[in-house]
Amino acid sequence: MASFSFGAGNAAKLARLPVYAAGRLVTLLVPRSRDLWVFGCAVGIADGALALWEVAATHGERAVWLVATTSQARDASARGIPSIRKHSLRGFWATARARVVVVTHGFGDVNRYATHGAFVVQLWHGIPLKRIGLDSPETLRPPAALARGPLAGLARRALGLLYRRTARGIRLVPAASHVVRGRLESAFGLPDDRVPVTGEPRVDVLSRGTVAERSGSARERIGELAGPLDPSSRLVLYAPTWRDGETDPAIPTAAEWRAIVDVLRRHDAVLLVRSHPLGAGEYAPPLGTERVRGLGSDVLADVTPLLPGLDALVTDYSSLMFDAALVPLPVVYLAPDVDSYARRRGFYGTYADVAGDDWAHDWSAAARRLDALLGDPDVAAAALERSRALDNRVHDFRDGRNTTRVYRAILAGLGRPLNTPAAGREEGRG
Repeated sequence: MASFSFGAGNAAKLARLPVYAAGRLVTLLVPRSRDLWVFGCAVGIADGALALWEVAATHGERAVWLVATTSQARDASARGIPSIRKHSLRGFWATARARVVVVTHGFGDVNRYATHGAFVVQLWHGIPLKRIGLDSPETLRPPAALARGPLAGLARRALGLLYRRTARGIRLVPAASHVVRGRLESAFGLPDDRVPVTGEPRVDVLSRGTVAERSGSARERIGELAGPLDPSSRLVLYAPTWRDGETDPAIPTAAEWRAIVDVLRRHDAVLLVRSHPLGAGEYAPPLGTERVRGLGSDVLADVTPLLPGLDALVTDYSSLMFDAALVPLPVVYLAPDVDSYARRRGFYGTYADVAGDDWAHDWSAAARRLDALLGDPDVAAAALERSRALDNRVHDFRDGRNTTRVYRAILAGLGRPLNTPAAGREEGRG
């Protein structure tokens, strides 16, 4: 499994400062195209970038996707999306010439050295509970070699300046609600006119079609990816969040795995394990069982469209809790390291604001809660009500048209009128 830490990433950023400077010089000299859009996403052809691509393509925008791997290039080709390797000279040139640059994680989703002067759309990849960007001390963690001693403060200040200067290049970050808007403004250091409340493109899929249609297609896709499923089996997703390069402290022990499997058998359920793509740790039970199956990022880049096919979610600090609220899904909160995580990373508000004050601290407790959730209708109803309340707090839109609003906000920022014929076709979609 891939792993990453801010310290190592920031060391690389500092080492590449001359390359950033050279790239900026090129973007000052090379004029940008009036109509080219480039798209990128750290996890592949997925997430909000794919949703926006589909709307932009419907409106006839000239666009290309910047890919990092051969598999991403194959995926783009299968979808009929033209692509270029982002680290190639062509990738640099496409980014340098693009009028609009669309990313979901960071500037590294495209060619990071050629974004200056573009209309950068940062879609982000979920409503943050843990602090991100400039709000998190972890973001500005100095490289290990500079973490202690007289240079530590200097390195942190230099990184802060670099992040703020880079973030100023972002022209638009869509927010799910006014509550979320404040978090994004603070995290990226942006004025409120650059953070419109439009809803997130990445979750439109959770609002389109009927409940039965969403559930049926999601379950079908899960069966294709994780193996055949009995139609009566209940599905539970475990999605721990990133620990900044460290191992997930909630990885079950052998005894906890036995307790988990016992619960799954008792309720004819399957646990789908989706570890964070940048995380570390193994989640394989020490006993052979079909009740636990992997659904990692190597199998599926974006799990959001599959949420309607689930019966419950187990997570700690993942933004999937907010996505699940749209379905809605009952959530078992499992967080053994709340205090230490809050000190190192920080939360917007407190963890109790979303999880209540009775979250599970280990898998033994989480298994008991899951047992009650799957076996007691009153417990399930209470968990669903908590998710609905969370949904009402963080989502202002549930109409499946977030992407259209974002597209229109981009055009407004560019000073371009909406393409009326194409807009009419988009208005007629489900």
